[in-house]
Amino acid sequence: MRDLQKKIVEYEHVLPEIDPKEEIRKTIDFLKGYLKANPFLKSYVLGISGGQDSTLTGKLCQMAISEMREETGEDYKFIAVRLPYGVQNDAADAQDAVDFIKPDVDLIENIKSGVDAVVKTLEDTGVAITDFNKGNIKARERMVVQYAIAGANNGAVVGTDHAAENFSGFYTKYGDGAADLTPLFRLDKRQGKALLKELGCPEHLYLKAPTADLEEEKPDLPDEEALGVTYNEVDDYLEGREVSDAAAEQIEKLWKKSEHKRHLPVTIFDDFYKK
Repeated sequence: MRDLQKKIVEYEHVLPEIDPKEEIRKTIDFLKGYLKANPFLKSYVLGISGGQDSTLTGKLCQMAISEMREETGEDYKFIAVRLPYGVQNDAADAQDAVDFIKPDVDLIENIKSGVDAVVKTLEDTGVAITDFNKGNIKARERMVVQYAIAGANNGAVVGTDHAAENFSGFYTKYGDGAADLTPLFRLDKRQGKALLKELGCPEHLYLKAPTADLEEEKPDLPDEEALGVTYNEVDDYLEGREVSDAAAEQIEKLWKKSEHKRHLPVTIFDDFYKK
């Protein structure tokens, strides 16, 4: 195994093989443990896109919340929120995900007016907003909404970040990268699929091509095209297997470039800024 590969694998805590049932139980217990450690919390809030990651996270959250209610008799709830910008291209998948998850509360909050207001305000003062930048504004607006819902429901916001996303920083800083806890951390993409298969999820929700769907000039841009490497190659790398030199170089390039996203705000006492 390459030296940097070993470092990345250790950081991401990815195992070469998993037992899906064991990982499901481990994740549910983690979600329950967070609530028990923070007794003022009574809900989890999660944005549902209709893709693999939010579908899996949502199902595990609902299972954890249901167990907490049964065990304590207290009014815990899981709040799923769909956050389209205008009309969502894969709205049918998002509905299918909600039908599979069966959340206690199902909300739809359209972020278009909020995002457009921010963009207009900035452009009116001479700040040019690119399509890519607007995509990041969308991601951050979605998190503003989720935290507002959590604040109204004594809740915590759950993130969908996993190893095959975290290594590259393939998320918006303080957008979808912001959350109170990330229960999928340690799992790669194929392992997440294995958990969904074990849970009886409709196949089209985890076999569809992953996309961030943030850029209007590049609608439904596949993650793999944006990353420049396939998820199979990423998963092999994270599981400690051999990949082509080209794939390893791209993965390691993404790791180095995104290091700032995996770090808390830097202070004068950190070595990070001295690099």
